[in-house]
Amino acid sequence: MAHIRHILARRSLPLAVLLPAAAVMAAGPSLASEGGGSAPPTDGTSGSAKPTIVLVHGYWADASGWDRIVESLQAQGYPVVATANPLRSLSGDADHLAARLRSIEGPVVLVGHSYGGAVITNAAAGIPNVESLVYIAGFAPDKGETAFQLAAKYPGSRVTDDPSAPVPTALNAVPLGGDATNVDLYLKPEKFGDVFLSDRLGASRTQVLAATQRPATAASGNEPTQAVAWKTVPSWYLVPTDDRTIGTDNLRFMAERAKATTVEVDAPHAVMETNPDDVTHLILRAAGDSRPSLAKTGTSGRTAILGGTAVLAVAAGTVIAIRARRA
Repeated sequence: MAHIRHILARRSLPLAVLLPAAAVMAAGPSLASEGGGSAPPTDGTSGSAKPTIVLVHGYWADASGWDRIVESLQAQGYPVVATANPLRSLSGDADHLAARLRSIEGPVVLVGHSYGGAVITNAAAGIPNVESLVYIAGFAPDKGETAFQLAAKYPGSRVTDDPSAPVPTALNAVPLGGDATNVDLYLKPEKFGDVFLSDRLGASRTQVLAATQRPATAASGNEPTQAVAWKTVPSWYLVPTDDRTIGTDNLRFMAERAKATTVEVDAPHAVMETNPDDVTHLILRAAGDSRPSLAKTGTSGRTAILGGTAVLAVAAGTVIAIRARRA
């Protein structure tokens, strides 16, 4: 195991841990199923087709993590489907998603959680029907950056409680084959509730999520980003204020750099589990191109009500602090 630790340390693994990427859900032409042949639903007013909402998950999660968000979006007539994120390599995962996006007709709102944010950043570049990007506690890397580097930029991640450790202390590294550099990373079950959920769910649900987590390769978190969609595509960003996986300050840094419309929610990294309504609300805003206007919300501390949620508009970027309920 010493040789594995040496290689992981050399590749800067202790500096952070990926997050379960925001699972991207791709919706096909039919609301009921990907392969259906029915026409996409319209908004009921203009007659124009509603965009397909594509949801992408990240590390230690799978597409089922979006279930309540999918139900809410479908109830409002949006075509939506959760796509499986392989979690093998950033370039390969992005190519996998890009192929799915090219098969969708009409506008797309692309949503990524955690490492899924890095995947949508790469995959959406050059695909013209992707009209909005939504980062749910997700990585938004610039060219040449890796997920592990970004998670280590500022303190906040609890993937390791010992920065000098050769392997992040919250992780189990499982070798794949005979190559010691090729490992799968799992969150230790006893660390899962703290790191991923900030101890905000009951023990039963936490144990189920820990037992069903999908691992990701160390290589995926160490692979540099090659394309940056947020530089040309309007972006929305949900920042949980108690994110112990990537770290709240790291998320804020990426949201500000991307000039994203940003919402802060009192929630953990796995915000889809604790605050599905807040996640759905932001996706709907992105789908409706309803970027808040400072002329409507004010620029210095005035509170506005958007969709029933209390928000605070802050000048110099569009930042909205939501005083969200804990689930």
